[in-house]
Amino acid sequence: MAEALGWFALGLLLLGLGGDSAVKGVSGLAQRLGMRPFVAGLLLLAFGTSLPELAVNLRALAQQQPHLALGNAVGSNLVNLGLTLGLAALAAPLLQRARMHVPLLVLLAVASLALMVFGLDGYVDRIEGAVLLAGFVAAVAFLLRQARREAGEVQGAIAAFAATRTELALNLLRLAIAIALLFYGARWVVAGGLALGEAWGLTPLMAGLLPVAIGTALPEIAAAVMAARRGQGDLVAGHVIGSSLFNLLVIVGGMAVLQPLALPASFVKLELPAAVVLVLVLYPMLRSDHRVGRGEGAVLVAVFAAWVALELLLI
Repeated sequence: MAEALGWFALGLLLLGLGGDSAVKGVSGLAQRLGMRPFVAGLLLLAFGTSLPELAVNLRALAQQQPHLALGNAVGSNLVNLGLTLGLAALAAPLLQRARMHVPLLVLLAVASLALMVFGLDGYVDRIEGAVLLAGFVAAVAFLLRQARREAGEVQGAIAAFAATRTELALNLLRLAIAIALLFYGARWVVAGGLALGEAWGLTPLMAGLLPVAIGTALPEIAAAVMAARRGQGDLVAGHVIGSSLFNLLVIVGGMAVLQPLALPASFVKLELPAAVVLVLVLYPMLRSDHRVGRGEGAVLVAVFAAWVALELLLI
C-alpha cells in the first residue's frame, strides 16, 4: 500500500503542476489571439481549474473505469462546495462583490437536479448527455453576458487573474509540458487510487468519490486559502461554482455522449442530493450579506464531513 500511496501522491503533484501550466499556456495563447484579459480570466477562473479532474476522468474511461470517473466528477463538486470554500472562509472571510455568483449557484442546483432526474432509470443516455453539454454552452453565454455588468473592480480582479506572458513559443511550451504532466499525473492517480481503494475495501466508485476527488482538490484548496488571505473572495467563489458546473455539465455530460452512462442508485439517493444540500446551505450566505464568514465556513466543512461519515458508514 505504501507504494500505491507514493505513486498516488506523485500523480497529484504532477496534476497540480500540469493544471497550472495549462492555465497559463491557454491564457497566454488566448490573449495573443485577441481575447480580452477579462474574458480570458473569466473563463479560466470558472473552468480552467477543472483540467486535473478532466485528465483523471479521461484516464479512468480509457482504463474502463467509468464509475471511478463518475465518482471523481461528482465527488469533486462536494469537495469544492464543502471543503475548498469552507476552508478558505475559515482562513479569512470571503467578501463577494460579484453579482454573477448567485445565479450561477442556482444553475448548479438545476444541473444537479436535472442529473438526478436523468438517473432515475439508472442511466444517463446520449441525448441526456447532450442536454447537459448544451446546458454548459448556455451557462458560458450567461456568464459572459452577466459579467459585463460587474463593477470595475471585479472586472479588474478577473483580468489580473489572467495576466501572463503572451509569447507564442513560451505558451506552446507551457501546453506541451502541461500535456505530459497531466498524462502521467492522471495515470498514476488512477492506478494509485484504485490500489488504495482495494486496500481500504472501497469500490472504484467510492475511490473516485473520496481519495481521488479529495486528492485532486488539494492544490485548489491551497490556492483558495491563499486567495482568501489576499482578500480575493470573488475568485475563490467563482472557481468553486464554475468548476462544479464544468464537472456536472461537461465531464458527466461528455461521458454520457461517448457511451450511455450507468448511474449508481446512490447518486440519485445520496451523492447528488448531498451536493444540492450544500448549494442550499451556501445560497443564503451569498444572497444575504454577500460574504462567507468563518462561522459559515465551519458549517460548510461540517456538512462535508457529515457526508463523508455517512458514505463510510454505508460501505
